Amino acid sequence: MMWYEYTTRVEQHTVVGDLRVYPALHSPQLNNSRDVLVWLPPGYDAGERRYPVLYMHDGQNLFDAHSSYSGEWRVDETLTALHGEGLDAIVVGLPNQGELRRVEYNPYPWRVGDFTWDGRGDDYIAFIVDTVKPLIDSTFRTRPERAATGIAGSSMGGLISLHGYLMRPDVFGLCGAFSLVYFITDGLQRIIRERARADGRVYLDIGGKEGDVVQRLVPEGSLDLDAAHQAYVDGVRGLRDGLLARGYRLNESLLYVEDPDAPHNEAAWAERLPAALRFLLKR
Repeated sequence: MMWYEYTTRVEQHTVVGDLRVYPALHSPQLNNSRDVLVWLPPGYDAGERRYPVLYMHDGQNLFDAHSSYSGEWRVDETLTALHGEGLDAIVVGLPNQGELRRVEYNPYPWRVGDFTWDGRGDDYIAFIVDTVKPLIDSTFRTRPERAATGIAGSSMGGLISLHGYLMRPDVFGLCGAFSLVYFITDGLQRIIRERARADGRVYLDIGGKEGDVVQRLVPEGSLDLDAAHQAYVDGVRGLRDGLLARGYRLNESLLYVEDPDAPHNEAAWAERLPAALRFLLKR
């Protein structure tokens, strides 16, 4: 199967720069297929330089407002601007699988009342590590070492990013966890206590107006919106504190950001993305 240029197959798009697509890559780990999107930095075709790679979830929301179901991260515009600061990366976007998103991005199966979330997060991480990464490293001029390999996403994508970073430190040395859903059992807190080691770089953030996400998972009326907002912030602060207890240092190996008025959406994550990328990609 051949790669093609994204902009040659769509009539309308907001893509800036060189975005390529590998169609319908099969995952033996998950027994499904999805397109793989790869954004290449300015000047990629003009030299022999090798680049760090950032693997990002919800790929349909990263580059093109027309393919997004909830807004665009503007990864392409942001990295085009950061190129002027000497910061470059290849970004691999992995589209989610619709209703399977909450399964693939969840490594901790759990039940609340009659509501069950299955978890195949470890299989999804294995798909990235054992299927996607070898394809990317064999096709593009990457820096394949862990210090130049990152994983990033938001909400459930933030959860699977931090989990994958902690569980596969042999592969990932960089992590961007935006508004991560911390409350899927206590699995992530336990993994931080057991496995976190301060030899990578983690970006962690939360908005102050994201409590509607928490409210969906508690009995109706049991938590007002202001309390839910605060519960989300407090939960992510707890993850921050867990990382600090394991040796991470603020503004060195851990950048923690609170955005007091930010809701839980792509526009908010797009606004915080430049600072995250500056931190993760700094030399």
